[in-house]
Amino acid sequence: MLDLRFNAEQEMLRETVRGVCATNSPLSVVRELEDDPIGYSPDLWKHLGDLDLIGLQLPTEYGGSGMTALEGVVVYEEFGRSLAPSPHFVSSILSGGALARAGDEAQKQEWLPRIVTGEAILTPAWLEPENGFGPKGVQVRAVPDGDGFVISGTKRHVAFARASTRLLVLARTGEAPTDVDLFLVDPSADGVTLTQQLTVASDTQYRVDFDHVRVGPADRLGDAGTGWRTWDVIMHDGIILAAAQAVGGAQYAMEITVQYAKDRQQFDKPLGAFQALAHYLADGTTNVDGAEVLVHEAAWARSEGRSVAKLAPMAKLYACRTFRDVTATAQQIFGGIGFTVEFDIQLYFRRAKQLQISWWDTRYLEELVAAAVLDV
Repeated sequence: MLDLRFNAEQEMLRETVRGVCATNSPLSVVRELEDDPIGYSPDLWKHLGDLDLIGLQLPTEYGGSGMTALEGVVVYEEFGRSLAPSPHFVSSILSGGALARAGDEAQKQEWLPRIVTGEAILTPAWLEPENGFGPKGVQVRAVPDGDGFVISGTKRHVAFARASTRLLVLARTGEAPTDVDLFLVDPSADGVTLTQQLTVASDTQYRVDFDHVRVGPADRLGDAGTGWRTWDVIMHDGIILAAAQAVGGAQYAMEITVQYAKDRQQFDKPLGAFQALAHYLADGTTNVDGAEVLVHEAAWARSEGRSVAKLAPMAKLYACRTFRDVTATAQQIFGGIGFTVEFDIQLYFRRAKQLQISWWDTRYLEELVAAAVLDV
């Protein structure tokens, strides 16, 4: 039976993460780190490592905590509430998840303990200019060269690339749609060029150009041609947490908007007393609660070993759409001052859109849901 209540340990985890984010990454720090080339708080990163939260879902035999998607949702809802800038998602969840799933024992021993402590940061280099989110969108080539490969091409939207120890590069090794492999590439290697990109969320992303970058056979994760299969599984796990992040952000945006609607007086009564605005807030609250239930169901299914082929994209699709809609309505309720940098709501408004178009956008998520529903 599905039980959406968190247990005492999970609630304690929530309180711990909320406290750590409030102390080490308040919104003042979020503002300071906008468009920063490194992009995260060393204090927050250190405390997450000290609490064994960086390796949240990584195997215990490599120093991880071995927790389930349910604990992941607890943590990521708090990351969303606080807008905590950290490489946790790209390093621990995606890159660490790929290593745990596809890496050989030597690769796991070398990288997973370092990821868990925060000593090493890995980040995926996946998306490409003018290309899509599916396997055909990977056109950067890894050409065999002796016992290794030479990688050439361009990746965009590579998060925390300047701070990374290795890039997890998706590169094409054959002509079939899924002939994609995963490679670990040193961002300081000859032929690698990093160029910071400015985004609507003012987060830290880079364009990465590869000009005949050589990698050895030990830098490939998994067997030949299995990279996309690994990436697809890891992404289904990851977007549940991205959806949880959207839920946390939407919850906090609703809280500050409701409070503003109570406090702001117009025509001798609070804004919330006007029926139209009250209905907007009622709709927003309903949608946020619905998104939370869907995300928790997806996490529960994943923790029970059930398929999330439909639930994971549904959760990300609905939660990110809700986050976007809630913050857009909040901007209207706040009025013009809501767009000024002094007000917090604009931080959530901009990041809601960024999260919606990142890590599988609306169109690709709809295709995944449709494929699951229609069994095609």
